[in-house]
Amino acid sequence: MKILVAVKRVVDYNVKVRVKSDGTGVDIANLKMSMNPFDEIAVEEAVRLKEKGVATEVIAVSCGVTQCQETLRTAMAIGADRAILVETAAELQPLAVAKLLKALVDREQPGLVILGKQAIDDDCNQTGQMLAALAGLPQATFASKVEVDDGHVSVTREVDGGLETLKIVLPAVVTTDLRLNEPRYVTLPNIMKAKKKTLEIFKPADLGVDVSSSIKTLKVSEPPTRSAGIKVPDVATLVSKLKNESKVI
Repeated sequence: MKILVAVKRVVDYNVKVRVKSDGTGVDIANLKMSMNPFDEIAVEEAVRLKEKGVATEVIAVSCGVTQCQETLRTAMAIGADRAILVETAAELQPLAVAKLLKALVDREQPGLVILGKQAIDDDCNQTGQMLAALAGLPQATFASKVEVDDGHVSVTREVDGGLETLKIVLPAVVTTDLRLNEPRYVTLPNIMKAKKKTLEIFKPADLGVDVSSSIKTLKVSEPPTRSAGIKVPDVATLVSKLKNESKVI
């Protein structure tokens, strides 16, 4: 069974981003970029399933600029067998990514597709669900535990009321939550081995997909600065400030 894993190149989670002076977007010049943390968990889970003998091949996929090759090399250093880059300079919306992944699912025919539940740059949490809809596949989102057995995948997912376990037929789409696993440390020997693994590059046109967006970003701005907290001497003063100043009661 093949497992297809989608990964995204994002600004590293330790970096504080700044908005461009003209308000057209976030300034990513000279910033450290890395793999989306949720996608790193997805790659780790796919590799663990291969190590258990459930899967025979793990394929990492990314959509975006040429530098996404670095992210794919990281995925292969974790344990993916090969990688595919759909190279485009266009600003990709979740639907466009889902269409590209759908084309690759048709091409590779994986038994399981694993994605991070969301990317930390746009927080859309849409691509996995859209892919499942386009491909006509069952889906299980926010996975905190994944078990594959006898043509089915059992997914324990976190919901508002606790935990919910779904059993769905393969092929299927699964999106990962933070508590699914802890990704392994990438060693130097594995980084060197990843450089020799196959990385295919396609253009959206090669897959017959139009990635033009119907959404336009009008303005990006930073959230307002939070005012400093204060101490109050008693409950009466607290209630007065909440009522007369903050207007929350």
